[in-house]
Amino acid sequence: MRALGPGSVSSFLKIILDVVYVALCISILLIGLGMVASLLFDLNPALFSQAIRNGLSGDSLSGPEIAAELLGAGLYAAGVLVIVGALRRIFATLTTGDPFHPRNVSRLRLIGAMLAALGLLEMIRYPMTLLDARLAAHETQLAGGLNLTTWFAVLVVFVLAEVFREGARLRREAELTI
Repeated sequence: MRALGPGSVSSFLKIILDVVYVALCISILLIGLGMVASLLFDLNPALFSQAIRNGLSGDSLSGPEIAAELLGAGLYAAGVLVIVGALRRIFATLTTGDPFHPRNVSRLRLIGAMLAALGLLEMIRYPMTLLDARLAAHETQLAGGLNLTTWFAVLVVFVLAEVFREGARLRREAELTI
């Protein structure tokens, strides 16, 4: 099976990315609705059952606390949405048989920047959850703040962006050759 062009593996992956993109859009919408609902239910606690409001240690979470947790999830989902959107556009160029499209360089840089931002978000979020007294008993289940895999992926994506930049430059030179 071919890697590039219509009916190739890249066109199949583009379809999968399209589905994931729509699912992420729906998820972000639902997270936003959950934030609004948690704040509204905080105004009238009888609307929200105690079973849903229970925290990990049995303490009741307030609406703003639930909204803050959902905000973190929403920011993370939005970052993943940006990454998937850029990947969709890259795979669209692969499907047309143009892997070294000049815009792919900036798309890969955007992916690298978003991966770095998500890594920073995770590093910021980790100490904050450790300070939360309700999670003190569950510290062993939490991941460490510095994820070497994330930062390795960031470096790889930025190197790939430079490889694509060089490929686009070589393509432009070849187009000028008679």
